[in-house]
Amino acid sequence: MPSPLVSHVGFLSPGSYPDDDPAGGLERTLQLFELGESLGYDSAWVRQRHLEPGVSAAAVFLAAASQRTRHIQLGTAVIPMGYESPYRLAEDLATVDVLSRGRLNVGLSAGTPPHAELLAPLVFDGEWRGHDFSHARVQRLADNLRGHYLGAPDSLIDIPGGRIRPRLQPYAKGLVERLWYGGGSLRSAEWAGRSGFNLLMGNVTTGEGTDDFFEAQARQLETYRKASALPRVALGRVIVPYDSADRATRQRYADYAASRQARTLAPNGPRRTLYAADLVGPSEQILERLAADPVLAGISEFRLELPYAFDQHDYEQILTDFIRHIAPELGWGTGSADFSATGSPVAISASSSARGPHL
Repeated sequence: MPSPLVSHVGFLSPGSYPDDDPAGGLERTLQLFELGESLGYDSAWVRQRHLEPGVSAAAVFLAAASQRTRHIQLGTAVIPMGYESPYRLAEDLATVDVLSRGRLNVGLSAGTPPHAELLAPLVFDGEWRGHDFSHARVQRLADNLRGHYLGAPDSLIDIPGGRIRPRLQPYAKGLVERLWYGGGSLRSAEWAGRSGFNLLMGNVTTGEGTDDFFEAQARQLETYRKASALPRVALGRVIVPYDSADRATRQRYADYAASRQARTLAPNGPRRTLYAADLVGPSEQILERLAADPVLAGISEFRLELPYAFDQHDYEQILTDFIRHIAPELGWGTGSADFSATGSPVAISASSSARGPHL
C-alpha cells in the first residue's frame, strides 16, 4: 500500500457501562486511557452522551483522567453546545487543561442538541425552541477561552487578596488552539475552517449531492482546507482487528459488523446520513481497505473509534493489535512530522513517538 503520513494516532472510547454499574464502567474507561498511554497512543478521546449509560460530563471525566495519566493528550468528541453555558463550560475546560498541564483537546458541535423534547425543558427557563443553538454558541466558548480581560481597561473587582482585572479563571494558555469542531456537512466544514477550529471527521456524515460516503467526506475535507490555514484534521474510523483474538471472539466481531452493514448501503433518514462500514478482520485485510480510503490520504492524525458494548478484554485486545500491527503501516512512529498539544509541528523520531506526544 502507499505510505500514508499518519503521525498522530489516538483512540475514541464510547465510555459506556451497564446501567447498574456506572462506577465500574467509568473506572474501566479510565483504565483504557492508562493502557493507551502505556501502548504509546498519542491521544485518548471520550464521547459525551446525555441520557445514555456513558460519559455525560466529559470535562469531569477528563479531569479524573488527567490525574491517572502523564503525557497522553485527552479529548472530547464531541460536546453538544446546545445544553452548555459558553462561559461555565469554558471555566470547566480551562480547569481540566490546567490540571492536565496543557493536554486537553475539545471537540464541539452546534445545532439542536439530542433528546431536546425531553431534556430542553429541564435545562432552559421558558420556551426553549427559540433558543440559540447556532455556531455562535461555539464561537462564544472560544472567545471566553482567549483570556481577554472583561469590561473597560480600568475595570477591577475586589477579591479576598486585593483588586484584580477580571477575566475567566483559570486562564489556560493555548487551549483555544486545541478546539475542534465535529464536521459532518459542507456548511459545518466551511464554518470550522473559517472560524479557526481544527476539524474532527468520523464514520458518520451527511450525503450532499452523493450517496457515496467517501465522496461526501472528501468534499467536506476539501471545503475545510480551502477555508482554513490550520494543519490539524483528525479522521476517525471504527476498526476492529482480531489478530490476537480467539476463534469465538473473531466470529463475534464478524457478527457485529454484519449487523451494522445494512446502514452503509444507502442514505438514512431525511438528513441523508451516510455511514462508513466497520473495518473488522486481520490487520492485513484492514490495511488493504484503509489504502482505498481517499480521505485518509489527506490527513495526518488518525483516531481509532472503539465500538459500543464490547467487553473490556475486547477493547484491550483491539487497542493492542491496532498499535502493533496497523499504526506502523500507516506511517506512525517512522519519524514524520507530529503535532504537539499546541498544534505546532515538531520533529519526532521513531523511538520518541512510541512514548506519545511532545508537550
